[in-house]
Amino acid sequence: MKGDCLKDKPLRIIITCEHGGNTLPKKFSALFPDRKELLQSHRGHDPGALDMAKKLAQGLKAPIIFSKITRLLIDLNRSPDNPGRFSEITNRLGAPEKAVIQELYYQPYRAEVKSGLSGIIRQSGRALHISVHTFTPELHGKVRSSDIGLLYDPSRKAEASFCIFWQAALRTLDQKLQIRRNYPYRGTSDGFTAYLRKSFSEDSYLGIELEVNQKCLSGYRRTWQDIQQMILQSLRMALCMKAKQAG
Repeated sequence: MKGDCLKDKPLRIIITCEHGGNTLPKKFSALFPDRKELLQSHRGHDPGALDMAKKLAQGLKAPIIFSKITRLLIDLNRSPDNPGRFSEITNRLGAPEKAVIQELYYQPYRAEVKSGLSGIIRQSGRALHISVHTFTPELHGKVRSSDIGLLYDPSRKAEASFCIFWQAALRTLDQKLQIRRNYPYRGTSDGFTAYLRKSFSEDSYLGIELEVNQKCLSGYRRTWQDIQQMILQSLRMALCMKAKQAG
């Protein structure tokens, strides 16, 4: 953050993307015969999420950790005790096969993120974790009304105030966009940020999920490049607001 209002502040950022691709390792390809369309759908990955995550990381000079393994193999955003981390396809596997998948893809990713956060907190005292996702405009026949969602734990004051700042910054840049907090999911629902809150205190860890409606990828009101730039700019603005609040 050199050269801006945050350069002397202790809050440091890490960007992650748990659903960044739909890559299927060859050793598991037999599980997905004729599933190309499914893998390319929102069930296989979060379209656009990795582009957004890389844009934020580059613009903020922040470290980024991401996975391109399809969530249909194992969902990196689900906790170890959540059976939903395995899809309807991989849930049919036996315990030994599931253990192999976890050892190869799930555990290393989550350990890398946790280690990165621990390092940041040791060095500077506080970490802001932005977990980047996109969501389908319609699910189970219900239209999602938001363009951008910011997910957090309302009981953690630092997360709540930051998301209020971020929402205000987004609305300043585009008053027509629908920006909602804790939508289309609750920030306290099972997810990586919710899991990490159990390991890091409120004083040291802010975990925010950024959710962008996938309709934004198709030129909805703005080009996808414009949306990415606007979100980056709004995040910079929110960080400055937070720094000024800290005084």
